[in-house]
Amino acid sequence: MNPVLRKLILFLPLFALQVPAAGLAQQPAKAATAVAELALYEGPDRMQRLVEGAKKEGELTVYEGITNADFMLASDAFTKKYGIKVKIWRSSSENVLARIVGEERAGRSEIDLVENAAAEMEALHRERVLQAVNSPEFAHLMPQAVPPHREWAGHGIMAIVQGYNPKLVKKEELPKSYQDLLDPRWKGRLGIEANDQAWFATLSGKLGEETTHKLFGNIVATNGISVRKGHTLLAKLLVAGEVPLGLTLYSDKVEEMRKKGEPIEWFTIPPTIALFVGVGIMKTAPHPHAALLFYDFMLNEGQRLLASIYYIPTTDKVDSPFMKNVPLTIVDPAQSLDMQAKWVKAYEEIVTKRAK
Repeated sequence: MNPVLRKLILFLPLFALQVPAAGLAQQPAKAATAVAELALYEGPDRMQRLVEGAKKEGELTVYEGITNADFMLASDAFTKKYGIKVKIWRSSSENVLARIVGEERAGRSEIDLVENAAAEMEALHRERVLQAVNSPEFAHLMPQAVPPHREWAGHGIMAIVQGYNPKLVKKEELPKSYQDLLDPRWKGRLGIEANDQAWFATLSGKLGEETTHKLFGNIVATNGISVRKGHTLLAKLLVAGEVPLGLTLYSDKVEEMRKKGEPIEWFTIPPTIALFVGVGIMKTAPHPHAALLFYDFMLNEGQRLLASIYYIPTTDKVDSPFMKNVPLTIVDPAQSLDMQAKWVKAYEEIVTKRAK
């Protein structure tokens, strides 16, 4: 994460308490009220109203900060079903957050809906730019997937798993605990992603902070660790044989590569840490009917589509066999914001800056 954006995220809570979002203040109050009334409506004709209104609007604009092809699978299906065009702007999760905040404060936002990582979604909640929603789909989601403020909802889970190249690592030698990584056999064979401080902090919370910090300090000192920026890059380096075993990989991407026949396998060292991917509606969405229709679609049918490419669903309507029996510890997105500075400092001082 670049230093400027890191500073933005760190100060979002303080800024949100001091200054109302400039964009919202400059938008007509009537538009915001209309979006709120529609988003909170729970009448029996809710779906009919959304469909009819969305067809009149004809389109919606989405900012998307997770993956390109995965999101297109859902947006294309939505367009095919309802005839509503989905205009998408894609970038990294950090860039999407920065662009939305900048546009809102400048009073020139034209976005209807955002999909992003949970921490960035929670940051937008603190910027007061997301609209609370009453969706019938909430009743089918796991409780953690719907924050109390209801301004975004988790429509998928990305688990962080461990991966290896089976040409270089035998299955029987895989570590069963992080303590096993102290074995000399792993010297010069380990890799990790550069910005996985949330994973490290959540792991520390489960295993004990002092124990985890000491253990990983010893692992780095004893066997070294290769730090790479980007989970996809780390996975590709496993396939290429440059990094035999990776400690932080996204399960869906590893499984996708494995299914294509590439030399990569995944396993888990408990506890398995995971993160929500979420969607939210803007308070001043220009196409509120289409945005809410797409929002419900992502929490229902969209999850079925994403489960087919190895996302872990949050709804009880979708039975996914992928990682079904693996207990998951979800990163707390609010804590990710509140503890960002501490988490980054610990990860850098214990792992990334001392890596060999």
